[in-house]
Amino acid sequence: MGTKSILFLSGEWGINSGDIVSPVHLCIKLFHIYLPSTFFLIFSCVSYLKKSSIHILESLLYNDSMEKNIEIIIIDDEEDILDLIEYHLQKEGYETVGFLSTENVEQFLEEENPSLMIVDRNLPGVEGSEFVAHIRSLGYDIPVIFLTAKDQESQLEEGYESGGDDYMTKPFSTKELLLRVKALLKRSGALTKQDKIKYKDILLDVAKKVAFIHDEPVALTIREFNLLLTFVKNIDKPLTRNFLREEVWGSEGDEVNDNAVNVAINRLKKKIDPTGEKEYFVPVWGVGYKLV
Repeated sequence: MGTKSILFLSGEWGINSGDIVSPVHLCIKLFHIYLPSTFFLIFSCVSYLKKSSIHILESLLYNDSMEKNIEIIIIDDEEDILDLIEYHLQKEGYETVGFLSTENVEQFLEEENPSLMIVDRNLPGVEGSEFVAHIRSLGYDIPVIFLTAKDQESQLEEGYESGGDDYMTKPFSTKELLLRVKALLKRSGALTKQDKIKYKDILLDVAKKVAFIHDEPVALTIREFNLLLTFVKNIDKPLTRNFLREEVWGSEGDEVNDNAVNVAINRLKKKIDPTGEKEYFVPVWGVGYKLV
């Protein structure tokens, strides 16, 4: 069977118009013309997919680590300073929430559990040290760093007496602020995993999930242990049933009603205080319970 030829009516691919070429010759021509660009295209796609995969992996790892990050509140009515502090804290890996006044901070504290607050004193509405004194009166023991232009000795004293844990004056060094933040987080335990936590006669071995009362082991289920641990980490704080559901039951919390939470607490009370003499837990009307 003979090989068919192709008549070109227009000049393309380096073949003159009117030339008659065989399919073999045409294939060789196309091979030489398009092979380099084909290889380049394949190489580009592979490189792009490789880079994309790396970026996706980095993103997943980054997001996973960010979920475990420490949350810090900054309250400052000067937006440029607020942005500057947030920028440097986020560079260090902290999660930040900024407020220009104290207006919505108390509500935020009811819903979240931040590890530290950086507070200016010259704030609109409520002065910074007054606000800190107020949240201390409500039972919040979150560490506080005052960052303010009030630099008189008497003002510094006011800051500490109102419940501040550290005091810096403006203008300030961001490096020094970061060092103070890290030091305070270490002192508060936010940066160090505690294997054992003690409160009064309660000792919790977090690693082994074992509870002791007066050095005697108490048989608790894992959920009861986590419930007690949640209270010990939030001493004197009224804990809502919603908060307990999230902390203790986790993803199963949606199926747990208020009565089930009450039953779990009562069962725990009977195990750690069979005679009811110690009254570890106190009901807070309209809120929930707190450990005292």
